[in-house]
Amino acid sequence: MFYYIIDILGTIAFAISGVLVAMEKKLDLFGVFIIAFVTAVGGGTLRDMLIGNAPVAWMSNPDYVITIVGSVIFAILFINQLKYLRRTLFLFDTIGIGLFTMVGIEKGISADLMPIMCIFLGTITASFGGVIRDILCNEIPVIFRKEIYATACILGGVSYFLLLKLPWDGTFSYITAIFIIIIIRLLAVRFKITLPNIYRNEK
Repeated sequence: MFYYIIDILGTIAFAISGVLVAMEKKLDLFGVFIIAFVTAVGGGTLRDMLIGNAPVAWMSNPDYVITIVGSVIFAILFINQLKYLRRTLFLFDTIGIGLFTMVGIEKGISADLMPIMCIFLGTITASFGGVIRDILCNEIPVIFRKEIYATACILGGVSYFLLLKLPWDGTFSYITAIFIIIIIRLLAVRFKITLPNIYRNEK
């Protein structure tokens, strides 16, 4: 039940981030729903396909679709209250990657994959819904820019497996790793910490 709740919370966070991007692009209602949908389930769908889970999660459990529809309606109704659009989008996107990274890692553990593959799955789960969202909205995906995004997922995943070696409750390690991912992303943006740029400035 705990992991299911985390999954649903991640779905809500990413669905709302999709709505905010779609409305910023002035898409119609159908476009808003599609962007919210692919943002929320795109990474999880790719993850399930990679590990052979069929049908994928949102097709076998209608709760995901219901959650996305509810999130879309909520975001549209309260769009005027969601001030500072960019800041709100960043917040929900950051929460989403923290939650979904750990959901993906847990799926990998359930599939008896080695830790590095679990971290790989977690990063895919957290990142690729946003990749699809940005591509459909004609934006360069954040993961392909120099911002700390996928790196935060990887570091959070590594920290989770290190925390599991300590005499702590597994749930505590899980929640701590989520916060580590979120904090790394927040600090990276706040202090403008980026990955090295391989391109030299041309005069």
